[in-house]
Amino acid sequence: MSQAVNAGFPILTATAAVPAIGAILTAAVPAARRTAAKWLALLVSLVTLVLAVVVLVDFEPGGDRYQFVESYSWIKDFGVRYELGVDGIGVALIALTALLIPFIILAGWHDADPLETKSSRWRPTQGFFALILMVEAMVILSFEATDVFLFYILFEAMLIPMYFLIGGFGDRAHAGSDENAAAQRSYAAVKFLLYNLVGGLIMLAAVIGLYVVAGNFSLTEIAEARASGQLEMATNTERLLFLGFFFAFAVKAPLWPLHTWLPNAMGEATAPVAVLITAVVDKVGTFAMLRFCLQLFPEASKWATPVIIALALVSIVYGALLAVGQRDIKRLVAYASISHFGFIIMGIFAMTSQGQSGATLYMVNHGISTAALMLVAGFLISRRGSRLIADYGGVQKVAPVLAGTFLIGGLATLSLPGLAPFVSEFLVLVGTFARYPVAGIIATTGIVLAALYTLVLYQRTMTGPVVTEEVRTMPDLRVRELVVVAPLIALLIFLGVFPKPLTDIVNPAVSHTMSDVQQKDPQPEVEAAK
Repeated sequence: MSQAVNAGFPILTATAAVPAIGAILTAAVPAARRTAAKWLALLVSLVTLVLAVVVLVDFEPGGDRYQFVESYSWIKDFGVRYELGVDGIGVALIALTALLIPFIILAGWHDADPLETKSSRWRPTQGFFALILMVEAMVILSFEATDVFLFYILFEAMLIPMYFLIGGFGDRAHAGSDENAAAQRSYAAVKFLLYNLVGGLIMLAAVIGLYVVAGNFSLTEIAEARASGQLEMATNTERLLFLGFFFAFAVKAPLWPLHTWLPNAMGEATAPVAVLITAVVDKVGTFAMLRFCLQLFPEASKWATPVIIALALVSIVYGALLAVGQRDIKRLVAYASISHFGFIIMGIFAMTSQGQSGATLYMVNHGISTAALMLVAGFLISRRGSRLIADYGGVQKVAPVLAGTFLIGGLATLSLPGLAPFVSEFLVLVGTFARYPVAGIIATTGIVLAALYTLVLYQRTMTGPVVTEEVRTMPDLRVRELVVVAPLIALLIFLGVFPKPLTDIVNPAVSHTMSDVQQKDPQPEVEAAK
């Protein structure tokens, strides 16, 4: 497994250090300078985006598997190293994270402004944007970490800022009418934390077990030793270690039946934080399945595949069915995301190049499409002050641009041909059908249900007569909101008609992963001509 150590500028460290330092500086802005804190956070996110673009442009898809490698001794007695490196999958997800954070900051520009009833000493604005930047730093570094212990630290540490973002800066849509709003936010934040902490603790036991077996935490060294036969694991040991890692990743993803924290967290968080959860943080779980589960435990991954495919199918159908029955806009998007993560996990464990390429593309495209839909939904909810679908109707008559962008985001969610998610969903289904045709057929029901919940949502909120005064006086999208939504929609269209720049980066990394599990794509059965 080749990798080249970068002796020059530590660009990977910089992509994480800039938002981390920016978070500290943003939190230190004086209480009276809330606007300055917002602009500082936005500037830091844009600098991070520039660094991510540099990594994306300089990455060589046909080069070494891990590039821009940095490796330094950290805890020498235990063999822990500060070791970073990125493959094509990591580069794509770093670019996605760095791209979405500026839009999340812009969309949440006023979400943390103090309420009139709060003390002037309370400084929520600085903390809100500082926490977003801290999450960005940890997520980016988790996509870069090739030391298992370092990854585990980041995997757990990102829960802390996310807990405060959910519980301390929750959705204000029902704050004026629901006395239990604060309690609901607290419940959602605690549930998020407990679910992910339990997964993390189980993973910690597996990390310790891996160290006992391998003698170090280096992903590349362990994988090389396994591939060359220098490190052999007993079958039961490998399976137990795999289950420890996979359980934590399945909670983060989230995979049914470990998904129940997500609708609560997304429902009670502000729309930008909801995007941060499902479009950014949750991708760490599915990414880690590709990087750690398949690479470290190839035989156990193949052993567990039938069960994981079955769980993914349940997630696809179950999440879509519950989305159809939702009355809350944000919870509908949350259940739709559970269905989409089922597609991603199914593509990963289909063990085909089409399935894994599609799963990686799905991670990127789902992030963009969910951000577009949820952020527009957030703008809609902030105008009406309600998350309930029944409180809307006729929005397209008074706010046509808002309704149009909402429609495009919804069409992307149902994977309409010509928009980016279609390419990834098609590849996942093709790759799954090639090895598991029954699973591929069942998964297509998720497409039908996605069309149902998306179009019904649009019909109930945007069409028909204007029945309430709150909707009648609703303003259309403002300049700041257009700046948030327009680039996301443009990117959905561009990657929908021309996904090649992304597939060129991802496909070589997928080939390496297929080699790790010693799998080849099934050959189509062609009946010989008589």
